[in-house]
Amino acid sequence: MANLKLSGVSKIYPSGKMALFNVSFSSSDGELIAITGGASSGKSTLLRIIAGLEECTAGDIYIGDKQVNDVDPKERDVAMIFRSNTLYPSLTVSENMAYGLKMRNFPSAVIEQRVKAAAQILGLSEVLYRKPKALTATQRQLTTYGRAIVREPKLYLLDDPLSGLDPKMRTQMRNVLINLQVRMKGTFLYATKNIAEAMSVATRIVVLKEGFVQQIDTPQNLYDYPANAYVGFFVGSPTMNLIQNAVVVKEEDGVYALFDDKKLKLSDKTISRWTNINEYIGTDKKVILGIRPEDITPDGEGAQLQGTVCGTDTTAELKLAEIDISKNNSLTVLLDGAVKGETHGVLIDTNRLYVFDADTQLTLLARDEGYVADTKNTEADFVPLTKGETEERQKQFAPPEKPAKKKR
Repeated sequence: MANLKLSGVSKIYPSGKMALFNVSFSSSDGELIAITGGASSGKSTLLRIIAGLEECTAGDIYIGDKQVNDVDPKERDVAMIFRSNTLYPSLTVSENMAYGLKMRNFPSAVIEQRVKAAAQILGLSEVLYRKPKALTATQRQLTTYGRAIVREPKLYLLDDPLSGLDPKMRTQMRNVLINLQVRMKGTFLYATKNIAEAMSVATRIVVLKEGFVQQIDTPQNLYDYPANAYVGFFVGSPTMNLIQNAVVVKEEDGVYALFDDKKLKLSDKTISRWTNINEYIGTDKKVILGIRPEDITPDGEGAQLQGTVCGTDTTAELKLAEIDISKNNSLTVLLDGAVKGETHGVLIDTNRLYVFDADTQLTLLARDEGYVADTKNTEADFVPLTKGETEERQKQFAPPEKPAKKKR
């Protein structure tokens, strides 16, 4: 197997649209890295560039110790599994799995050995001579994985391979991929917009937003120590509550965050992690408070706030309620049996509070002893661009506006 290294990879289309900006990270042999982000974040584009299906505008790509920018896709020794991989209906499972090797003129004995080995790993030995129409949906999906396995590539690229599957099959295939990665000892890059999926399969996660890297770290560190408000909101389900435009004041009994007509006392732990808090106390500099639903206890003893239920979600596995706590802010909480219009107290674990600068969107809290450093993760200290810096780059590369058509 081989490690992967990207250095300053950017993609600007001829139209001027920017798809990726200065993406840099590296993987270890046998690591499974998830690439995640919302729509148009650049996940698929990044995989296609690594595979050689698209060229990068700037930057370097290394697979093992070899720079592959100018290497043809078939020479990069990479297998790519797309979300819509299809099988040849006239070929058997064995023939579908062997097709790529035959096109590369592998000896028949090698092809037969690899197909049988892959079929055994995937549990397809009994259906090797069936055609796709005689397979279950699970078996068809497994056959597409087998087609990649038989090539024994240095690098596996999976572009949202579970998209469109029903929940039960999605869970089953996710477990197959995790076990497959362990057995093959391969380096896997797994692109998905499903953050829960990324958190469950990956050793590390690269979070993208509109082509910009936001953070690269382990799933637990992304959850506990988000680099900015976007990562805080994106990582976790239910999503983080964000209280906008709060200011910080110091009173006789402590330091408070004020928003609308409410105030929330900051814990000593939060204050100790906020290294430049004096730049915010008593000034007009605003912050965003992040509060995860699981860190809120409805009607808990010593509740700091009160509010009225304005909405409920009883369809989710977790029973959720939305509580208005001030004129402009509401909190999503875990609350079963909530009724719209009810009043509830809200107890917030302020030791678990997140604080971001309202202008830059970057975290204001330093890591503490709870941060578990991964010595292989050289990108853990990466600081994303501020909101303003990102907007400037986007303006720089924005496609020129088309002139308005003249009215006749």
